[in-house]
Amino acid sequence: MEGINTVAIYARVSTRDKQETENQLRELRAYSKKQGWRIVGEYVDHESGGKADRPQFRRLFDDAHQRKFDMVLFWALDRFSREGVLRTLTYLNDLELSGVEFKSYAERYIDSSGLFKEAILAILATLAKQERIRLSERVKAGLDRARSEGRRLGRPKLPDSAIAKIRQLHRQGISKRKIARRVRYVDASGRRKLVGWGSVRRVLASR
Repeated sequence: MEGINTVAIYARVSTRDKQETENQLRELRAYSKKQGWRIVGEYVDHESGGKADRPQFRRLFDDAHQRKFDMVLFWALDRFSREGVLRTLTYLNDLELSGVEFKSYAERYIDSSGLFKEAILAILATLAKQERIRLSERVKAGLDRARSEGRRLGRPKLPDSAIAKIRQLHRQGISKRKIARRVRYVDASGRRKLVGWGSVRRVLASR
């Protein structure tokens, strides 16, 4: 592949996976050598792919932003990330914006330097859009269910005694911020809490 001289290898196994990363690394090293690429870094995580804060994964992107290599080679897309299509597409786009190519060893069609680059990215973008729609539908369904069960949504309502105290202190010329530091109320769990400055503003604005 033209323009590819240096490569970074990323390998990952989850904490519950008995497979050794060395199995992945051995194949990825051999493939890189066959392609004539010089390996300038190996990034290995023993973490769940559903986590974004994998230390070697983050270091990989830090180095990609500095263009320390031309390509990232990983075993398979699910070894690269298991955070869902939307997040995975974001990561791949991030590499693209940094001028770094990406390639999956096991899925040869996932190759940003290959002939099907645009088609693959278009498919991933479509899947990401569908994922966003599903997330939105799940949120809406959850809100509808909560409403049908009679649960109050949004900010908890202040008790009448707290509202009366806020208005009383305001009439005395006390600032909103000072009122927020003085007025307390008991929430639904029985804890005493200070009203927030935003709550004071809303109470006074509703008069």
